[in-house]
Amino acid sequence: MKMRFTPLKSFICSLFLGFHPALACEIELVIAMDVSRSVDQYEFDLMRSGTANAFRHPEIIDMINWMDGGIAVSLTQWSGLDKQRVMLPWRHLQDKSSIARFATEIDQMKRAFRFEFTAPAQGLSHAFSMFAQNPTQCERKVIDLSGDGRANQGESTGQMASLIAGLGVTINGLVIRGDHPDPLEFYVNDIQRGPLSFVEIADGYDDFPRAIFQKIQREIAPLYSENTPKLR
Repeated sequence: MKMRFTPLKSFICSLFLGFHPALACEIELVIAMDVSRSVDQYEFDLMRSGTANAFRHPEIIDMINWMDGGIAVSLTQWSGLDKQRVMLPWRHLQDKSSIARFATEIDQMKRAFRFEFTAPAQGLSHAFSMFAQNPTQCERKVIDLSGDGRANQGESTGQMASLIAGLGVTINGLVIRGDHPDPLEFYVNDIQRGPLSFVEIADGYDDFPRAIFQKIQREIAPLYSENTPKLR
């Protein structure tokens, strides 16, 4: 049976075919943050400060310092169909000073959207497009997508996630529980994809700072590097 591609999916495949990586670090990480209408200003502030402080944590700093070539990271915000914006383009983090600068940039980051719907499929395709813009190609490509609800706009999230994962990208989810229906099942079934992927759970927004630290720690930990021998 022939596989049919929508224009968006064809665009994603063309981006992947354009990759000619000269590997320079261990991981390329796109942090994709949900800023749809379900997220109020207090909750956005918790996500912003929690993410910044995760990169200030001594364990994260030590891991990045330990890695050969450090990591490449960017941050985007997403909500509805055509509502995605790169807030922090690719940064190459290799030492304490570059990590500190990135954390400060996150703290100073504005909110791109406020009263929009939730289209995670488009959020994922936008996050995937970021890899083609990274001048520092790395061993692994990871999308870190966080949010507090299910899709109410856009293409099939599960199909989009499977397409992207099929091109060699790991997609991890950070689900913020508290909405009804509970979004956990959606994040497990429709977003989590790829080698060693997982869903981190935040028990409400007040738990987001702990969850994002643990998620980033798991994503960049040596255990998850393809260069590290796996336990059998």
